[in-house]
Amino acid sequence: MSRIGRKPIPVPAGVDISLSETNFAVVKGPKGTLEQQLPPMIAFERDGGVIHAKRPSESKEHRSQHGLARALLDNMVVGVTAGFTKQLEVNGVGYRAAMQGKQLVLNVGYSHQVFIDPPEGLALAVEGNKITVSGSDKQRVGQLAAEIREKRPPEPYKGKGIKYAGEVIRRKEGKAGGKKK
Repeated sequence: MSRIGRKPIPVPAGVDISLSETNFAVVKGPKGTLEQQLPPMIAFERDGGVIHAKRPSESKEHRSQHGLARALLDNMVVGVTAGFTKQLEVNGVGYRAAMQGKQLVLNVGYSHQVFIDPPEGLALAVEGNKITVSGSDKQRVGQLAAEIREKRPPEPYKGKGIKYAGEVIRRKEGKAGGKKK
């Protein structure tokens, strides 16, 4: 049995979950409303303040969808209550990030500035050399952070670029040769 699929989903006070018969989930909470189509073969049972994900059989398809469906619904519940954040770091001489209104402006070694507009429901913040992406949808937060990182990925020689906070960049040594006499 799926270890993740077995775990119950706690439903905090102030969160309203509605599941249709086709497993279209709508989760409302203090940080907004999230909607998502969950795998239709997984059944959800409400038991007081928790929800359990149940699969109809031990077939390979049902086992593979069990943990996924539970994780998607749990991420929606966590998103509307606490939200999700991703932090990025800007490293390099002359590399900067700043906010102009709601727009993120990056100076990362190009001949021009890079402007990034956050999509609806996501927020960007800059503090020093750290960029924080926050929102209630885990997938959209991760996607925007990946798009920002993609503007100048960290290079392996000096480590310059935009990286996730806590990401370890494997460094290369550079040229090993020298002048021969």
